[in-house]
Amino acid sequence: QVQLVESGGGLVQAGGSLRLSCAASKSIANFKSMAWYRQAPGKQRDLVATITSGGTTTYADSVKGRFTISRDFAKVYLQMNSLNPEDTAVYYCNAETWSGAESWGQGTQVTVSS
Repeated sequence: QVQLVESGGGLVQAGGSLRLSCAASKSIANFKSMAWYRQAPGKQRDLVATITSGGTTTYADSVKGRFTISRDFAKVYLQMNSLNPEDTAVYYCNAETWSGAESWGQGTQVTVSS
């Protein structure tokens, strides 16, 4: 298990950018994958982007070309560009071990105004 703390959310106008950070309580180098999810009001939590231990990244179709996931020793980042109101949601950081155990952060609110 690892504790995850997200930061960097806020209010931004459409077309703007935000960079989310997820700080882990220990090195994430040996985790199977790290990911960002988001949940809009009244909707299910959806996968936004994933980065594996080998550095392979995947993105939801809705954010491809606009969002970039990256990581270092104990942090995961989500650079979000060209934001639109449909990106408004609570964004959660997720860590998965090779045994399948998952950890979640508390979430950070992103609000995009039109």
